[in-house]
Amino acid sequence: MTESNLKLNFGPQHPAAHGVLRLIMEMDGEVIINLDPHIGLLHRGTEKLAEIKPYNHSIGYMDRMDYVSMMCCEHPYVLAIESLLDITPPKRAQYIRVMFDEITRILNHLLWLGCHGLDIGAMALFLYCFREREDLYDAYEAVSGARMHATYYRPGGVYRDLPEEMPQYKANKFISEKKVKRLNYNREGSLLDFIEDFTNRFPSLVDEYETLLTDNRIWKQRTVDIGVVTPERAMQLGFTGPMLRGSGIEWDLRRNQSYEVYDELDFLIPVGVNGDCYDRYLVRIEEMRQSNMIIQQCIRWLRENQGPVMIGDHKYRPPKRDSMKHDMESLIYHFKHFTEGYSVPEGNTYKAIEHPKGEFGVFLLSDGANKPYRLKVRAPSFAHLAAIDEMSKGHMLADVVSIIGTLDIVFGEIDR
Repeated sequence: MTESNLKLNFGPQHPAAHGVLRLIMEMDGEVIINLDPHIGLLHRGTEKLAEIKPYNHSIGYMDRMDYVSMMCCEHPYVLAIESLLDITPPKRAQYIRVMFDEITRILNHLLWLGCHGLDIGAMALFLYCFREREDLYDAYEAVSGARMHATYYRPGGVYRDLPEEMPQYKANKFISEKKVKRLNYNREGSLLDFIEDFTNRFPSLVDEYETLLTDNRIWKQRTVDIGVVTPERAMQLGFTGPMLRGSGIEWDLRRNQSYEVYDELDFLIPVGVNGDCYDRYLVRIEEMRQSNMIIQQCIRWLRENQGPVMIGDHKYRPPKRDSMKHDMESLIYHFKHFTEGYSVPEGNTYKAIEHPKGEFGVFLLSDGANKPYRLKVRAPSFAHLAAIDEMSKGHMLADVVSIIGTLDIVFGEIDR
């Protein structure tokens, strides 16, 4: 560091830094010379906590890791348990999981787009994105009872089948009957009807976002040629997901290492050309459109095919609630299932899915007990954050905000 260079702290209070990222920047005027990311203000010991709890107690903990992509964090953990138990969930459960993975992908990308836009100065976009997120949170709430931390995926399937009716708004002294009727227009049928209505509206809403941003000269000045990463360097840095595809590498675990029923669905993998912030923006926008198409395919299949959503083996699933209330043995088994859980055969496995941010994987090592001997999470944001120094060098201070936004980082999975 020369005498003329300035050392500056960026964060941790800065909104673009999610409240916990501290960047120590060495600057020559407004140009970044070095950038050192400091993490360590959120550590909760997730992996160690999971090793002292029965397997089924940690499903809800996975939701809290990336609290923007909740069900996608549950998914690899549940897949890893199923792999060790050598069980396969029913086909209907697999379609429901895929549908909610893609709903979660849209949820994630909407929050990313709204916050990224707000960081760079596009205020209205933030409000538009949160308008659409409300509908998807209603779908979360309908199946799990929770708007965020769902704990909906379970080893062997999902918690319950899709509900046949949606909760409806009711008139009160603040909301008139006329307004309530308008609010409930898409809530008259089942959850599938509600989600289908959303998928019919959503492409035109994405068009609105693109109208505001894609050819906006200010947006392009803030993102084009900012944070460029070549395809070779993206692979060396351990990039996955939109960060890797934005650099032109067509790698997607839904295609390359297919899981659940993705090999039965039609969708495209968008890739970038220049590897800059603008390309990564375009990739995520197109991913939302492709996710919308996947959800529509799942809806069609789920309408035509009924069946169980959980395996029949009572060793790994709790008894039904109606039998639990009338049968003493079922009540005892229900208690033991949720307190002691079940033992998992010795062995180890690694299961990963195409999380909205990249490859989210879970390594499980079992010694035959009812809790993991070791659990290790491979979180995509950790590798992406490590590249922020390289991506920022030579750029201006204002460009750091664009680069943090394009990384789409959430600290729950970085500082676990």
